[in-house]
Amino acid sequence: MGDTLQILTAMIIYMATVIIIGVTFARRANASSDAYFLGGRSLGPWVTAMSAEASDMSGWLLMGLPGVAYWCGIADAAWTAIGLAAGTYINWLIVSKRLRRYSEKAGNAITLPEYFSNRFHEKKKVIMTIAAVFILIFFTVYAASCLVTCGKLFSTLFGLPYIPMMIVGAVFVLIYTIIGGFLAESASDFMQAIVMIVALGVIVLVGTYEAGGLGAVIDNVKDIPGFLEFFGMATPETVDGVQQAVNGQPLFGEAAPYGILSIVSMLAWGLGYFGVPQVLLRFMAIRHEDELTRSRRIATVWVVISLTIAVFIGVLGRSLYPTSLTTSSDAENVFILLSTNLLPPLIAGFVMAGILAATISSSDSYLLIAASAFAKNIYQGLFRKKASDREVLNISRLTLLVIAIVAIIIALDENSVIFTIVSFAWAGFGATFGPLMLFSLFWKRTTRAGAIAGMLGGAGMVFVWNLLVRPLGGIWDIYELLPAFLFSCLCIIVVSLLTPEPSEEIKREFEEVQQMGTK
Repeated sequence: MGDTLQILTAMIIYMATVIIIGVTFARRANASSDAYFLGGRSLGPWVTAMSAEASDMSGWLLMGLPGVAYWCGIADAAWTAIGLAAGTYINWLIVSKRLRRYSEKAGNAITLPEYFSNRFHEKKKVIMTIAAVFILIFFTVYAASCLVTCGKLFSTLFGLPYIPMMIVGAVFVLIYTIIGGFLAESASDFMQAIVMIVALGVIVLVGTYEAGGLGAVIDNVKDIPGFLEFFGMATPETVDGVQQAVNGQPLFGEAAPYGILSIVSMLAWGLGYFGVPQVLLRFMAIRHEDELTRSRRIATVWVVISLTIAVFIGVLGRSLYPTSLTTSSDAENVFILLSTNLLPPLIAGFVMAGILAATISSSDSYLLIAASAFAKNIYQGLFRKKASDREVLNISRLTLLVIAIVAIIIALDENSVIFTIVSFAWAGFGATFGPLMLFSLFWKRTTRAGAIAGMLGGAGMVFVWNLLVRPLGGIWDIYELLPAFLFSCLCIIVVSLLTPEPSEEIKREFEEVQQMGTK
């Protein structure tokens, strides 16, 4: 009981700090909808970079990715990490500056749907509505993955039922997001990015020492067929989803092949970055475009270090506790297992605040962006064009509550695998908005009809491939983001070429933004 109390004390201190940040920024955040949703374009380079990556990675970094490595070895986890690292760098390199200037040029847009709508000079807000609806859908799923993380964390730590613990986490995140808005979210995300990487580093150092060094860690898992291979994958022997063990050793079958299709499929995770609002909004919110170069370097270094350590934690967990986590869902608790077994309770509490940090930094972003999509783009954009700032803020808070309730319902299943939930939502954003973002920024011939076709085609293909095609297996077992992204690109190109060219005004605006980048 004493150990649990110390862990709880450390986490309460952390949560109190996060709430203080929210209260501190509340007055500035509530000054206007622009300040609440985008922070008045006032973020510095460090906050921009760190908050973008912290909000992006979520509890998936500390639970989902290590869980995959623990369960079936490094192939899936490592190729996913490589794709994400490459996607992070390329997105900051080619998208960030042009989006920053184009979003300001396009009617000073403060949300992603508003940018797309203004970019094509819509009178009837069809693009804005479609974009806002898909943001609501996919971010509700994303928020659910964060609540699953909270539920698993508190349930595992305190031995309490999963559902009440998940709801407690949801209430905390909801209150915090309502209070502080984008500025509080970004400031706390900066702090949480630091907490996350420190937590990862502490566990790796202590765990490696406990195992007897890096060589000992490798020796303990090298005999598992396919576990340390980049072109093979370990296959746990299971009965009803539970891995079997003999004499304290987990049972594995022969290594499964891991071919080029699997590698390309995992690398395709990097394509998602071009369409995820929580990162793209940071590009729009930085105070000066010139500071994005520094932000890119900071973000890339953080991501590479964090992803590498996260994959290694899965290997470390299998080395030290080979039979402790016997299902793919339980495997996502490997970080918690290492923390509670290797560290003094008070330190373990602060380290596991890293999981809470990752979850909060993502879920507040998801809730806020989804709420802004409805309040700003659907409610004010379509139904109440003359709605006051105060009215928009009130509607956004009501929307936050509704989204949180739906996310709680989705998260009720405690056997949900965080990696699976995140992968679907990530594919949804990447395929719905990624191609359109690239074409809107770099292809002058893109038309409004092409934009609509690209969003609908990409989003539709995510569902079709995930539910109907991928289950066929074999060559069809490809992560849905890749075929959906390519199909969306095809839709944009074909429909844009078959429809009349954009107006001279739209083309002139495009050229002006392009020329701004050459100065």
